[in-house]
Amino acid sequence: MIDGNKLLASSDYIQLLKSIINKTLPINQFQGKTILIAGATGLLGSCLIDFLFFIQKEFNYSFKIIALGRSEERLKERFSSYLKNQNFIFIEHDVLKPLSNKLENYNPDYIFHLASNTHPVDYAKKPIETLLANIEGTKNLLEYACNHNIKRFIYASSVEIYGENKNNFSKFNENDFGYIDCNTLRACYSEGKRAGEALCQAYISEKKIDIVIPRFCRLFGPTMLMSDTKALSQFIKNSINGENIILKSEGKQYFSYLNIFDAVSALLYCLFFGKNGEAYNISDDKSDITLKELAELIAKKTKTKIIFDLPSELEKAGYSKATKAILNSKKLQDLGWTALYNIEQGIDFTISIIKELTNS
Repeated sequence: MIDGNKLLASSDYIQLLKSIINKTLPINQFQGKTILIAGATGLLGSCLIDFLFFIQKEFNYSFKIIALGRSEERLKERFSSYLKNQNFIFIEHDVLKPLSNKLENYNPDYIFHLASNTHPVDYAKKPIETLLANIEGTKNLLEYACNHNIKRFIYASSVEIYGENKNNFSKFNENDFGYIDCNTLRACYSEGKRAGEALCQAYISEKKIDIVIPRFCRLFGPTMLMSDTKALSQFIKNSINGENIILKSEGKQYFSYLNIFDAVSALLYCLFFGKNGEAYNISDDKSDITLKELAELIAKKTKTKIIFDLPSELEKAGYSKATKAILNSKKLQDLGWTALYNIEQGIDFTISIIKELTNS
């Protein structure tokens, strides 16, 4: 887990948080509101919370942030800087359980459902939890939303819902779909995300909840968990430690990636400008790259070597079968969003900040 105090002491990290602010984002609408973030200690949730506290300080706003996470220890470690802040409430809770008992005294205006296992090895180790976080967890949060008259619900979906690109789309638009073999262990994540989206549509129709669905490409940044088993995270961790970058395939997989700061700004565009019931691809074509090219980029910057190695059976069980998953983000860009950083810039500041944290 990243030490929150060390991260917030990084001037580079603070400048990157500041870059999220856009003149067209009506962040003043947060004033006096309450925001619930499930999955608070993850890559995306933790950066979002840091940004929300940054704008409170920058603009003298006052609004409450409820951080929901499965581990009180992780919540306290990651958000130690905010524990005495009267606008911060952290609650240890697993979204697989109903929320009413622990959260009955709160009335959030916005709910961000960012709680999901996103680690390939854990897909193989904990497929039940992975699947249910996006079905039962989504249901529990939506039921809570129904009972608390929220303004908007954000369900964080994934590029994984598109499956394998067997139709050879150059890019996936929001109405395109590839193939997913549901009769596999690995389907726990992609089918879970698909079912979560379907559940959102059911609640929109039957319960009249206002929901927007951002579909994120592969994300990275200095808020990544040290336990992250995604390929890019492993590349970064190995290179920072001066170890060889291990490529467990030929590296021909061609994917969309996005740094966490552009991802947070995209998330906020969905919140403020997205249409109820719509899904929006979150990606930027300046960060589309093959896995081998990504490994070579990191190796060059950190003066490390790439070696090829066969994955273990456990690793293989958690790997995506997709070899080409490029997202078209025009629909989001039509809302006014643009990315600020390309893949090389994103890798640069991610490595730089994590090195700063590990050496301090």
